[in-house]
Amino acid sequence: MYRQVAGQLRALISRDGFVAGSRLPPERQLALALKVSRPSVREALIALEVEGWIEVRMGSGIYVRERGSGADADAGQQDPPGPLELLRARALVEGEVAALAAGMANRTQIAGLEDAVRQMEMAAAHGAAPLQGDRLFHLRLARITRNSTLVRVVTELFDQRSNPLSSRLGEHLERDASWRQAVREHRQVILALECRDPAAARTAMQRHMARSHRRLSVRLD
Repeated sequence: MYRQVAGQLRALISRDGFVAGSRLPPERQLALALKVSRPSVREALIALEVEGWIEVRMGSGIYVRERGSGADADAGQQDPPGPLELLRARALVEGEVAALAAGMANRTQIAGLEDAVRQMEMAAAHGAAPLQGDRLFHLRLARITRNSTLVRVVTELFDQRSNPLSSRLGEHLERDASWRQAVREHRQVILALECRDPAAARTAMQRHMARSHRRLSVRLD
């Protein structure tokens, strides 16, 4: 959907004569005008920023950039999944992974998850995005299931965080406070595993993904 919306926004910018430096309508207004959801508009705007059509200035608005041949040539070339739809997919897959792991995890494996969370905390304390520790946590959790297919799926989904759309959205919206909250959410998953409670583990993981989705849904304008 976001790819279709991005095409509509490109047409809107060209058709309505938005010149470089002019401000686009707010995200909510664009969603109403195009009759699509705000998440689809959000992902489309980030795609256009990656392509060089617009510039997102947090707290100020979304502005049209000067477009050379490069911006038009790049349109539609990058085709990664949208960051918000990725989180919805991860909630489904990793919720079940957490539930399965809750019945299988031993003390050594739980200690490995705690180590990954400590790595997240250390990176965040130094002002860095703790993606290495975050990735390690989710992969170690998947490995507890002893299912190589689940490990591969979780790895592929997580590594899409590094695609241009997800990276750019994270640059705008991920902050120290959001990472501290994410660490607390990871600890809730560990607690459910320690209690060997599959339902609680599923809920904790799905709640983590839902809150991550919410953190990336703050208005860009």
